[in-house]
Amino acid sequence: MPGIAVLLSGSGSNLQALLDAQAAGDLAGEVVLVASDRAQAYGLQRALQAGVAAAYIPLRATRGPQRQQWEQRLADIVACFEPDLIVLAGFMRVLSAAFLERFPNRVINQHPALLPADGGDTVTTTSGLVIPALRGAHVVADALRLGLPVTGCTIHRVTPRVDDGPILARAEVPIQPDDTVESLHERIKAVERRLIVATVNRLLAGE
Repeated sequence: MPGIAVLLSGSGSNLQALLDAQAAGDLAGEVVLVASDRAQAYGLQRALQAGVAAAYIPLRATRGPQRQQWEQRLADIVACFEPDLIVLAGFMRVLSAAFLERFPNRVINQHPALLPADGGDTVTTTSGLVIPALRGAHVVADALRLGLPVTGCTIHRVTPRVDDGPILARAEVPIQPDDTVESLHERIKAVERRLIVATVNRLLAGE
């Protein structure tokens, strides 16, 4: 059965969606590794509870030789499990071209906003509305700050450019007048959980 490695930095709700689908026999692969740069990431506990290998790889520096050594160690650990697919599910570190070259066409990312297929600065929604393409770590708050009527989530192949790469799936989430960052993010996560399972199944089926 195809293997899936999940890299995360937080609670791991999208990991749980994959684990739940796997337990129900609805996943076309098996989660073989969960790795994190944060010891307190609850996603590691989710992995252990499901009997999946969990690895904490501490990051001591965000630049320079120590950063490169950390990524090399992460790549070595991932390679030991020979995954067919690597899912970045709330992983808050940018991976270098060297890491991506080691796992060509195998790394995908979930992003809690709509991204364009052409790598540009705007996205056209299904209703024809043109909105900014939101990139970075605070895109849910950015959507509210900009007063957008709609946001969403995107799953894409990872390239060295942050929040860029060929689009695999995308779904829109309307923004309500009384939304907070927390309420909007929860509704985006609900869509993400469905989208990641469907996308992983499609990729592992060779579609």
